[in-house]
Amino acid sequence: QVQLVECGGGSVAAGGSHRLSCAVARYPYYSYCIGYFRQAPGKEPEGVAAVHSAAVTPHYADSVKGRFIISQDSDKKTVALQMDSLKSEDTAMYYCTVVDTPPWNCTVATMIRRGNWAQGTQVTVSS
Repeated sequence: QVQLVECGGGSVAAGGSHRLSCAVARYPYYSYCIGYFRQAPGKEPEGVAAVHSAAVTPHYADSVKGRFIISQDSDKKTVALQMDSLKSEDTAMYYCTVVDTPPWNCTVATMIRRGNWAQGTQVTVSS
């Protein structure tokens, strides 16, 4: 059974930085899209960042472009999300996700509750 283990949730002051990481175990595919979606209370889930194992250019939500960077180690099937210049509106539960899909379909929209996702980790940004 596929397992995704997330690390890095916590609280941070607005303007600060935080890093999430995720490791995928027992995933049977070598070609996949991996990234994060998030959901704040009372809001719809939002795809945040996605990158394909073929190492094409990552895809970001407009709301995080220029502030978040996603990186991966495809050999180890791990991914990290570096979040800088955090805002209160970044407060949400963040879910690491992996989806069996080709590179052309590896977008933030693909990250939302498709494939396999982790249990979620809370990021709280205080202003």
